[in-house]
Amino acid sequence: MNSRATLPYVEVESSLGAVLNRLAGRDGLPLSIEYGDRVVQPGYHVTEVKAGSFATLDCGGNPDAWQETVLQVEDISATDDRPMMTAGKFRSILAQVDKKVRLDHDARLTIEIGRPGEAMQVFDVADLSIHDDRAVLSLGVRAAICKPRHRAEQASVASSCCAPSGGPNSCC
Repeated sequence: MNSRATLPYVEVESSLGAVLNRLAGRDGLPLSIEYGDRVVQPGYHVTEVKAGSFATLDCGGNPDAWQETVLQVEDISATDDRPMMTAGKFRSILAQVDKKVRLDHDARLTIEIGRPGEAMQVFDVADLSIHDDRAVLSLGVRAAICKPRHRAEQASVASSCCAPSGGPNSCC
């Protein structure tokens, strides 16, 4: 299971390739990042890009494995009148990393972000919207979940939803 979480828990598409493809052809647009109740400051900085491979065992004894690309972002103000980073600059940074550290474009994309002196927060990509004047990467909180319980809840919803139709609460 390759779960992605926001509150309330919703699975979202958050691969590196999906984000890069959505930004393609929009290199001149400023790229804004929204997380929690904040919008990144114009001087934000991609401080590190990690290509990770995870092999895990959940609390129910179930093995899992996935690839993940983690972008660490420092939310700092610009030291000059520099505008927000453009989508092109963001894509260029990732292209440079990809030349030296092979990035899996199908990998789950995780954003670690924070301001200096504050705890870093971990987010998933909830949305990437394109406007006439900017691109906005909206981040969603990654909630802690118990995968076995989450799987059981999903199975319960699926089985109750597809019960024989015709009743007042049926959804099929």
